[in-house]
Amino acid sequence: MVFNWLHMAILLFFGVGFFMAGAALITPFFLSPKSRDRQMGMPYECGIIPIKGAWIRFHINYYIYALIFLAFEVDVLYLFPVAVAYGEAVGLSAFFKVFVFVSVLALAVVFFWAKGVFKWPKKI
Repeated sequence: MVFNWLHMAILLFFGVGFFMAGAALITPFFLSPKSRDRQMGMPYECGIIPIKGAWIRFHINYYIYALIFLAFEVDVLYLFPVAVAYGEAVGLSAFFKVFVFVSVLALAVVFFWAKGVFKWPKKI
């Protein structure tokens, strides 16, 4: 294999990219203000001094809801490029393809509902 200008351009591109990423990660350590004050380590909650550590433990169902939401949100985002691609489609084949996709999403919601994922447990 012959080393030509294209290989040099690729290596230069990667070198500059790594340099810029490293500079963006290292520069704040040198330019940021340094303070040893106790107040700097406290979380800021709208100007109110936090009480008892200010850390809240969320229930696991909150995270399950968030993950399910993200999964369905990403799947629904696939419908936008499909609508553009099938905008000029003739016949029912495009309709059936999108219908199958949406049906699988609907079946997933029914499955999660049957498993009781959407029921929020009551605190005792």
